[in-house]
This record gives sequence, structure tokens and C-alpha cells, in this order.
Amino acid sequence: MAVATLDPMIAALAERVSRERRYLHMHPELSLHETNTANFVAENLREAGIPFRAGVGGDGRPFYMDTNALKVAGIETLPTTGGTGIIATIEGARPGKCVILRGDMDALAMQEETGADYASLTPNVMHACGHDVHTAVILNTARVLWARRGEFAGTVKLMFQPGEEGFGGARAMIEDGLLENPKVDAAFALHVDPQVPTGQIAFTPGMANANSDRVFIRVHGKGGHAARPHSAVDSALVAAHILIALQSLISRETDPTESAVITIGTLQAGVGAANVIPEFATLFGTVRTLNLDVREHIRKRIPEVASHIAQAMGATAETAYLTGYPAMINTPEMCELIRRAALPIIGAENVKEKPLGLGGEDFAFVLEKVPGAMMRLGTGNVERGLTNGVHHPKFDVDERALPLGVAMMTAIAMEYLNG
Repeated sequence: MAVATLDPMIAALAERVSRERRYLHMHPELSLHETNTANFVAENLREAGIPFRAGVGGDGRPFYMDTNALKVAGIETLPTTGGTGIIATIEGARPGKCVILRGDMDALAMQEETGADYASLTPNVMHACGHDVHTAVILNTARVLWARRGEFAGTVKLMFQPGEEGFGGARAMIEDGLLENPKVDAAFALHVDPQVPTGQIAFTPGMANANSDRVFIRVHGKGGHAARPHSAVDSALVAAHILIALQSLISRETDPTESAVITIGTLQAGVGAANVIPEFATLFGTVRTLNLDVREHIRKRIPEVASHIAQAMGATAETAYLTGYPAMINTPEMCELIRRAALPIIGAENVKEKPLGLGGEDFAFVLEKVPGAMMRLGTGNVERGLTNGVHHPKFDVDERALPLGVAMMTAIAMEYLNG
């Protein structure tokens, strides 16, 4: 691990940020249900004397997903406001610009397998994407900036966001006034990265993440006895052919120089009986693209492929294409600002540029409106075996990275406001 030059106040917070991260890790909450997490953040802000507004945002999907597609997929959306989001505000010593620092709060629906003594206490819910780290880091960054509000001009907004994992919580917070009163000029976020060693940070100038969409396909066949397949239409078989055929949209209809992914994460058919041909089958997956033309082509072709294959096999297929997060584009000048902020803390040798990836990120909605960037906080440690990627049941972080996260987010805010 690189040796960071931490401010004494931030170094003194190391144990606290670790303790708070562990509490959040042990009590994960799914998207749009982050009630305890929001209460924890609010109580700590109140204790510190930092003003905040609670009940911000909610389900962002109605703002960017087609109503009919949601209905076909059987998705019922939740309220877009009055949710668990929190916006804390810190005014500097004199008027100036306004910057957002974002920390998302939600966890994933998966069982933790780390065996850590601070592992999740909630069955089948886990902070496998590091949002516990993000929340704890931004909360402690708020404490530092509040203590030093006489040292910068302008305003810092701390954005504690619900529903990042597919629910567009950032978009809902925007619709709920995040970028106004005062008007926001720039925004920054951090994200843990186990592929970057602890003690380093990274960023991706320009396009950093993919357009992230979802697709739902329901196959209607004809149920029957497994011993009389000729009298039925096997929806499971039809679904399997559709799953395989969808990959040809990447391998044979997409320019090999253009990155794109179709992944079907769920295929369901039948009710557990071995001798019943199921009448219905469903496929649910994700589509990742970098090029808008490729995105539109795949959006058009998936329902055509599904429908035609189903028809050829005597079935029907109903498709819902759920347009999701846009590609996240980091402003190059803001990446350079992150680099400048990092130099006195970890040195130039520990600041890396990272290739773009096909992950999805709803901070993209914020960066559509204002310039900014996402910083990758290195949390990997090969010696300790902390190399599992996010969304893995054994994902964990090297907590020595946490005070560096606080130092970096503090420095980024002050560099921007005083620059």
C-alpha cells in the first residue's frame, strides 16, 4: 500500500469511518428501502450540526422507462419523491460555486459469503458493491468540510442517494430539486475498486461506463405432459433458442470494433415438476452498449428475434425493452482536477487512468446536467485476498483505503471551490 499524506484530522477519523462502514455493512438495505441507513446518516448529520433535507427522491424509473414496457415486464414502480435520499448542505466562508459529493446507500439481493465478523446480518442482502464504504466516506467528508467551512468559498452538497442498483435514484433526486437552491456547478462521486491497489486512485476521462438497459421476454407456449411433447409447445425450449439467438446480435450484427453485451441473467420456466412441459417461460437480462446507434439497433432487433423464433416454434413472445442508465461521461478537466487534488496526498505514481468498462452507473444522470467525474478508490489487497470484484458474494475491501477516500473527497471539493 502506498503511504498517504493524511491531514491529522482525517487520520483521526480512520477508526470512526471504519466503524461506521462496518455498521452499515452489517445492516444492508435494498434499493428504495434504505430507511435505517438514511436514519443513521440523518442522526450523524444532526449530531454534527450539519443542515440537511431528508425524504428526497425515490424511484427514478418512471422518468426514463416506457410505461408500457414496465407493464409488460410486470414491474410496479414506487413513489418518485418522499424516499430515503438526503441532501446535506455546507456553506463556505463566502459566496461561490456549488459542488456535489455523492455517496449511494443501497445494497444487493445476494447472500454474503465473506465470513467476516461484520458480515451482513440480513439474509440474502449484502453490500457487495461497496455502497457502505461510499456512505461512510461521504459522511466523514461532511464532518471534515463542516469543521473547515471557513477555508473555502461556495457550497458543498452531500448527496446520500438511494436506489442506484437499477432504480435510478439519482434521476429521482434530480427531479426532486438536487441541482437547484443553490444551483449546482459540478459533481463528484467515488466508487470502490478492488482491481486498484489500496493506496491508489484511478479515473477514466471521457466515457467511463456503458448505456445500461434491461430486457424482459415472456414466452407463451402450450403446457402438457412430458411424455407427449408433440401435443404441447415447450416454452422452455423456445426460450433456450431465443437466449442463444440473442448472442448473434452481438457476434454477427454488431461491428466487432464496437463493444456491446447481452446477458440473460434469469431464465425461468416450470414449477419444479420433471414431467410437466411448462406453458410459460421468462427471460430477464441486461444490454450494455457504448454507441447509441448500436443501442438502438439492439433495442429494435431483440423483440424481432424473440417473436420470430417463437412463431417458428409454434409459440409467441412478448418483449419489454427497458431503457436504463445512459453512459457515464467524466469531464476530462474534472479528472485533471482529481489528479491535482491527489498529488500532495499520494503522489503522481499512485494516480492511474483506467480503461472504460461496460458497467452501469446512475451518476450518469447527474453528469448529463453538470460537469464532473467519478473517482475510483483503490480497495484491493492481493496479500489479504481482497481481489473479488463487486457483486461477488465474497467481495470485501481493505479498510485502510477509507481515510484516503475521505482525504480525496475533501481535497476534490476544496480544489474545485477554491480553484
